[in-house]
Amino acid sequence: MENSKFMQFLERFFLPIADKLNNNRYLGALRDGFMVALPIIIFGSMFVVIANLPFLDRLLSEDAYTAYKDALGPASAATLTIMGMFVIVGIAYKLTEYYEGEAIYGGVTALASFLILTPQMLEGVSGVIPTSSLGAEGLFLGIITAFMSAEFYRFFLQKNWMIKMPPGVPEAVSRSFSSLIPITMTLSIFLLIRVLFNITSFETVQNFIYTVIQQPITALGSGLPAAVIAVLLIQVFWFFGLHGQIIVNSVMDPIWMTLSLENYQAFQAGEERLHIVNNQFIDTFIVGMGGSGMTMAVILGLFLVAKSKQLKQLGKLGAPPAVFNVNEPIIFGLPIILNPLVVIPWLLAPVVVTIVTYFSMSVGLVPVSTGVHVPWTTPIFIGGMLTTNSIAGGIMQLVNLVIVTLIWIPFLKLLDKRYFGEELVGANNEVAAGKKE
Repeated sequence: MENSKFMQFLERFFLPIADKLNNNRYLGALRDGFMVALPIIIFGSMFVVIANLPFLDRLLSEDAYTAYKDALGPASAATLTIMGMFVIVGIAYKLTEYYEGEAIYGGVTALASFLILTPQMLEGVSGVIPTSSLGAEGLFLGIITAFMSAEFYRFFLQKNWMIKMPPGVPEAVSRSFSSLIPITMTLSIFLLIRVLFNITSFETVQNFIYTVIQQPITALGSGLPAAVIAVLLIQVFWFFGLHGQIIVNSVMDPIWMTLSLENYQAFQAGEERLHIVNNQFIDTFIVGMGGSGMTMAVILGLFLVAKSKQLKQLGKLGAPPAVFNVNEPIIFGLPIILNPLVVIPWLLAPVVVTIVTYFSMSVGLVPVSTGVHVPWTTPIFIGGMLTTNSIAGGIMQLVNLVIVTLIWIPFLKLLDKRYFGEELVGANNEVAAGKKE
């Protein structure tokens, strides 16, 4: 009865939220925009890892090590350092595509709008854009600009303010001229915004966004309470068959990615990495343990306690994909979705691990993430090492695996008892039927 009431509460409270988040065009464009940039970000992250392999500085001479890092440096400088530019194009492209407009023009217009707003002065030299403005510091402005630019561009197109070319003109030329007036009007608006901010105490839009919006939001999102709430929401949405990672990340990615970028910049500069909670904290130590809900521990628990043929077989089938953080066999095979017998460990275990990992990093037992993006399919232990640039990160993942397994075992025993009993009844019925024949 209590389980039923709890389920009804979750269904009544969370499902409407999930539906709204899933159907929101801006969150959808934000999510898909980050996905556009993800391969480029992972490329840069791979070379950061390669350039900072442990003990390499001891194996090579100082000059050779410096030359080695200088040779690989452009890979990250041209990707991670300026990732805001790729995200801007991706978001505006996807939002314009949603409106059935010329998506590529929407993307490049947003990028041009962002560059108009960006200060073009570095150490007294004009015409130079600091890379920090194209990375962590400019990410929030870039996201807001992408949304605004796509909306302005759509507005002018819908007003039919365009140059129409006569029949026979090549399609590419016709599309280009059709977009000329909407693009010109959109960029003019952002130029006006820049001029207006020049006469304020903030001087630039970037200073305003970073001071008034970005810093307070990232400070809030970098704390343990925000991480616990986000992880819990991911689990709740998954429990109802909704992809919790996509839903929650649509809201949290701008915050977590900004924190990751700031850690990366500190790592490159040899400074202290300040943000425990960031994109890698969630992806590596929560999701990177067999997938959302850390289902690698569920499989380990099945190997340890299962007597039921069904659960034994499920463990064997689920183990290979779980190594690479694919958890659908367990999500739908156990099942986890709408299964009241597993709702407690499913919600509790990731929260416990979030707290344990956070405090392990806060006291210095495990290094904070370097900000590099490790591919989500990276197996446990390896992912932890690459994320933190330390073997302690891999050990932390193994400790988390043990914690989650211990939480799950009592509930897996209950589930196994039910399945094993049903199998015994089925076997006895088959024997009885055979005797009658």
